[in-house]
Amino acid sequence: MSLGVNELKPKMFFIYEGQPYIVLSTHHLKMQQRRPTVQVNMRNLINGKVLERNFAQSDVFEPADVERQKVKFLYNHRDQYWFANENDLSKRFELGQDLLGDSAKFLKANTVLDAVLFESKIISIELPIKMEFKVTEAPPAIKGNTAQGGVKQVKIETGATINAPLFINEGDIVRINTETGDYVERVDKG
Repeated sequence: MSLGVNELKPKMFFIYEGQPYIVLSTHHLKMQQRRPTVQVNMRNLINGKVLERNFAQSDVFEPADVERQKVKFLYNHRDQYWFANENDLSKRFELGQDLLGDSAKFLKANTVLDAVLFESKIISIELPIKMEFKVTEAPPAIKGNTAQGGVKQVKIETGATINAPLFINEGDIVRINTETGDYVERVDKG
């Protein structure tokens, strides 16, 4: 089975020049007097490098044979992130910050998530798209300070900083889209 360039969609895995990649984004380019091409932004799953390549409509790719496994995030210490198999917490393993990328800032103890394996080796993790976090620090909203659209920076329990509406206070529980890092809604008032 092979994939045509038009079948490449974000979050898909494929083989390019013998290495596994994940599609980050695709963009169709139509230039006058030329054949249309597809611009693919992709990340190498082995070394983490992000590439941008233009492919012709005729290009075909082999899908990367990946499998998913449920794992539980336990804790992190400095740049070490410790996980375990969901059903056997004695089988612990460590994943580095480089492999986790931006996902690391949304890792919360005891979160169950998908580990993506290529040739029996974990190459990335996939968080639930929406997760809830407790706000640990929020500056007070200053009256009349709505010039920048009513947004302030708040810190959540994992230590990450996100933009949230002015009415969010310390102790609130907020829902965040882990793919974009955007505030979605307030779940509970602190």
